[in-house]
Amino acid sequence: MKKAFSLIELLIVILIIGIVYTLSVGNFKKMTDESKALSLGNIKEYLQTLAYEKNAELLCLDDCSICDIMVDGERINENHIEDFLDNSIRVYRYDFYNGITEQSKKVYFNSEEVEERVCFSYSVDKKGVGDQVIVEFKDKVYDFSTYLSTTPIYGSLQELSDAKENLSREVLR
Repeated sequence: MKKAFSLIELLIVILIIGIVYTLSVGNFKKMTDESKALSLGNIKEYLQTLAYEKNAELLCLDDCSICDIMVDGERINENHIEDFLDNSIRVYRYDFYNGITEQSKKVYFNSEEVEERVCFSYSVDKKGVGDQVIVEFKDKVYDFSTYLSTTPIYGSLQELSDAKENLSREVLR
């Protein structure tokens, strides 16, 4: 009866541990490098890292030139985030039957309608699930409707729509 591991078995285990370590450290470094500069591409991941009980939200009012990070209804940043977005931002939803449709900018905050004009709002709940929206800004389209992955970025709404339709076809097979 064999009571010890062979050299080959030990080398294979060490190799697997090395690969997993390399992949995880590489992704961690990439995440920390990207998180230094707040952008639409990493806002979902950034909000998920904050400590909150109900939700974390990026809220941009008026012409989108000034935004705030809100945690459980309280503004957390001492200073406003300036020049992050502008009023050219467009928010959409994707529906399998209707395709991409533009979303209304009417937003409710703390169960009350915000009196000021909301230019953009993106929220992540306590489970880490964000608003299921698609954002078009400066010739890029950000798909916030994905779970368990970083925010995919597309070149156009048509490219995103094609990707969603291909995914739907694969799922229905």
